[in-house]
Amino acid sequence: MEYYGTLGPSCRDPRVLRAMFQNGMTGMRMNLSHGSLREHEKWLRAMWEAALAERMNCRLLIDLQGPELRIGTLPQPVELTEGSEVILGTGLIKIPRVVYSYAKKGSSLLLDDGKILLRVLENSGEYLNCEVVRGGVLRSSKSIAMPDSGIHPPTLTDQDRRNIKDAAMYGVTGVMLPFVRGKEDLIELRKALEEANAPQIQIYAKLEDRRGVEALPKLLNYADSFVIARGDLGNDMPLWELPRVQKETAKILREAGKPFMIVTQMLESMHASAVPTRAEVCDIFNAVLDGAAAVMLTGETAVGRFPAEAMRYLVQTGEEARAYIEEQRQKKEAEEKKIGYWSRAM
Repeated sequence: MEYYGTLGPSCRDPRVLRAMFQNGMTGMRMNLSHGSLREHEKWLRAMWEAALAERMNCRLLIDLQGPELRIGTLPQPVELTEGSEVILGTGLIKIPRVVYSYAKKGSSLLLDDGKILLRVLENSGEYLNCEVVRGGVLRSSKSIAMPDSGIHPPTLTDQDRRNIKDAAMYGVTGVMLPFVRGKEDLIELRKALEEANAPQIQIYAKLEDRRGVEALPKLLNYADSFVIARGDLGNDMPLWELPRVQKETAKILREAGKPFMIVTQMLESMHASAVPTRAEVCDIFNAVLDGAAAVMLTGETAVGRFPAEAMRYLVQTGEEARAYIEEQRQKKEAEEKKIGYWSRAM
């Protein structure tokens, strides 16, 4: 079982990183939507030094920008109030130009994994005027989802390709590709890794919308591992449908013998709380019971107040689930032996 954290401001201190390894962390994710490998070289060096000090063979995953859309860099967080209007594209809040080609009057924009919902009132071609339907605090580089647009950005950005070229130099063991839409995306990533002389780096296909989930049977031979990424996946459907999709996707992957990871909001409350909710630990336990080979924390360790404690709860709960699975296996074997004995005796 693998347990991942996400590298960020809250855990860049070597002492915190060592505590996370001591609490059972086996790998780290670097989200490259917030900067390149080279820009985070000091953080990565601190991570490797902490892993060496704790004698941990740490795995390093990089999460590419891929075809995901994101808000630009903000000088400071922006409060978006329900019922107000906000301009995207000019002034404070920058957006990718491709958005203008797909946004229409009445289109929905989901920001920051769906926490914020906007409705387009006007698309001038240079900016979007939007109504805030569901408000919140918007921060730099947060995701943009357009569930009713059919938008199709390129598989890899120029920055993705630069990071792929540097990946082996920084000890990267796996590359996560967001919003996989078909096998072509994975073939393109595999080609980029080969061109970077890094064919040994594994590919993690992130399932983040219905299109990716529906394409899953055709993706199985093109990725080393899969990621059930519930943040944007939950944006693409009513939230009450998400548990079923997670269960069905896990079943397909389990039966195909493909390792998979479950991520997003596993310990969301631990951004600010030293203790998780009961529902959160039950979620982790059930993810392991569903056959996940790995579970991951994102913002909980990157920007949360208790990164080492969050890792402790993730690992301890995962290990408790593994112990339960083993107990059930042994119990089943004992019952089968007992039944076999009585059938022979008769």
